[in-house]
Amino acid sequence: MHGSVPSTLAPENWPFRLEWLPQPAYMVGGAVRDAILGRTREYLDLDFVIPSDAVKVARAIARHYKAGFVLLDPERKIARVVFPHATADFAQQEGDSLETDLHRRDFTVNAIAYNPHTQEFIDPLQGYADIEQRLLRMVSLANLEDDPLRLMRAYRQAAQLGFTIEPVTQTAIRSLASHITKVAAERVRVEIGYLLASPQGTLWMVSAGKDGLIAPFFKNATIESFKKLAAVDIAVTLLTENWPQLGVELEQYVRDTVKITWLGIAKLACLVHPNPEVAETELQELTYSRAEIRAVTTALRLFPQLKLANMSLREQYFLFQEAGIVFGAIVMLALVDDTLVEAMSGNKSLRVYAPLIRRYLNPDDLVAHPTQLVSGKELMIALNIPASPLVGELLTEIAVAQAEGKISTPAEATEFARQLVEG
Repeated sequence: MHGSVPSTLAPENWPFRLEWLPQPAYMVGGAVRDAILGRTREYLDLDFVIPSDAVKVARAIARHYKAGFVLLDPERKIARVVFPHATADFAQQEGDSLETDLHRRDFTVNAIAYNPHTQEFIDPLQGYADIEQRLLRMVSLANLEDDPLRLMRAYRQAAQLGFTIEPVTQTAIRSLASHITKVAAERVRVEIGYLLASPQGTLWMVSAGKDGLIAPFFKNATIESFKKLAAVDIAVTLLTENWPQLGVELEQYVRDTVKITWLGIAKLACLVHPNPEVAETELQELTYSRAEIRAVTTALRLFPQLKLANMSLREQYFLFQEAGIVFGAIVMLALVDDTLVEAMSGNKSLRVYAPLIRRYLNPDDLVAHPTQLVSGKELMIALNIPASPLVGELLTEIAVAQAEGKISTPAEATEFARQLVEG
């Protein structure tokens, strides 16, 4: 039907051998779609539909290959086998036939099945034709209504695949937009995370906003907020061109456990209320992690300070101390603010922030990255003072004096602290 078999579909590329699958068995969903598109991934994500005994098949494969086994849904009989570089989900066929099962899916491009035993494609909804036209078309209105997260997924898949949403489908999504509130906040948050992670996602995020899917979650987002998302993409390009090292940092995850980049943090800050306290409550309701919330609120709080002209070294020191690793996101927000004011002439603002960016990127800069000349313990012994907040205050003053070039050795630091105490 569709020429040669794409690589992901070839059993020799799977983490288990074809003979472990009963006949008939079908590969379905994103893996089939991506294989037809020629999209390859290092980490394989395979989905199989089996007429009966799906969990039993999964368990046997997991046991034989010493792989992880997870029972995902005992009622619907869905299990997952986790290999080092792949996961394979095995689901029992819903309905009397494979066709009934495919008719329950979200979009036609995800409703194509492939039988690895016979190398046949089963495509009752003409999903292949939609893949060729790069179109996302709903299987039915009822299917979108059954799981309203699919409304949001349309925008995410369009962004990831470079597809457009077919007009009748987009109209259907708009008509069902109010149903998105039935979905748990954390499920929506994952989809929004994908859209915030890449420049391709920005247009679709704006589209989702216009179609009424974002307002229920980001109640303070305005037309201006969505303009800011596009400005963030411009800002990151500007920063990456001038400081590739900072560009790399902005693409990194906030923490390994938190799958949001610093770029995503800057975009998130554009969607919430500009007041950090209000933003914090909003993000808590959306089940963002403590690390993500802290990053957004820190960025919102500090970016106006970045715009102050002629900051003293002391002020710069405290800014860097508070900013920490959020600095990149803070620069982006400051640039975005300027960009909207200056109608996209970001270079002027870059000159203002350049000295601070250079400090931040230089690990030996004592204003941005102070090194401790003496420890609190050493101060307590040398000055014969007890443990108290005073020790912390003295250490801060020593760090500022070092940044200002007034002192540079442990002895000078101790003497400087002595004068402050005796002051």
